[in-house]
Amino acid sequence: MEERMNIYKLLPGSYEAMSGLSDFVKSLGLDHTLSELIKIRASQINGCAFCLNMHARDARNFGETEQRIYALPAWREAPYYTDRERAALALAEAITLVSSTHVPDDVYNDALKVFTKEEIAKITMAVVLINSWNRIAVTSRTLPRD
Repeated sequence: MEERMNIYKLLPGSYEAMSGLSDFVKSLGLDHTLSELIKIRASQINGCAFCLNMHARDARNFGETEQRIYALPAWREAPYYTDRERAALALAEAITLVSSTHVPDDVYNDALKVFTKEEIAKITMAVVLINSWNRIAVTSRTLPRD
């Protein structure tokens, strides 16, 4: 498999623009573990090998266990996640699959039970960001790196 293109070379400034949004999302102070779980789950849904590789490694560096990383596709059936993580994962899935789900009221209301609206806004921005990175990497077929 080959990379199709390097969008950042073709469109100078595009990486800096995305990095600026990344810096903004990091500045929001979302919990590192929660942030990485969101990134991994969205990347699984989007089939982004580059981002899966990167964020699984980042999650491990923040102390995440292999068991929880491996169980993410089945998080609803796995006992390893907190109520907050479950609500964030459900919200991340709904936002990622927005054309199918339109973020159902029950998902949003469940998130409101464990997060403030400000925290939901932060999670939303984190999901929007990883979905943007996923779409760039999948379209350009960016290959995972060691």
